[in-house]
Amino acid sequence: MANPTHDWPEVAAALSGAMRPLRQGAPETMAAFSGLAKAALEPKALDTKTKELIALGIAVATRCDGCIAFHAQAAVKQGATRDEVMETMGMAIYMGAGPSVMYAAQALEAFDQFAAKV
Repeated sequence: MANPTHDWPEVAAALSGAMRPLRQGAPETMAAFSGLAKAALEPKALDTKTKELIALGIAVATRCDGCIAFHAQAAVKQGATRDEVMETMGMAIYMGAGPSVMYAAQALEAFDQFAAKV
C-alpha cells in the first residue's frame, strides 16, 4: 500500500513493549485483563475469528489505534479474509458514523500490512 498512515506492525510492537512496565507494575490487574481476554475469545457459539472481527469493528467504532493494530493482527492470524474485514468495517461505520469511516480506512490498512507479512 502506498503512503500508509501508520506502520501497524510497528504500532503493535511498540505497544507490546510499552505494556511490559504496566504488566510489571500492576500484575494482578493485567493478569485479570488477560484472563478476561482469554475467556472472551474462547470459541463457543462464535468462533475466535468472528470474535476478532467483532473486536476490530469495536476498535474502529471506539477509535482506538492500538486496538486496531492488535485486532487486525489477530484477525489475520485467525484466517480472516479481506472481504470479511470489509463487511466488518461496514458494520463499524454503520454503528460509529463519520469518524468510523476514518478509522475503518486505518483498520483496513492495518489488516493489509499484517496480511502482507504472512
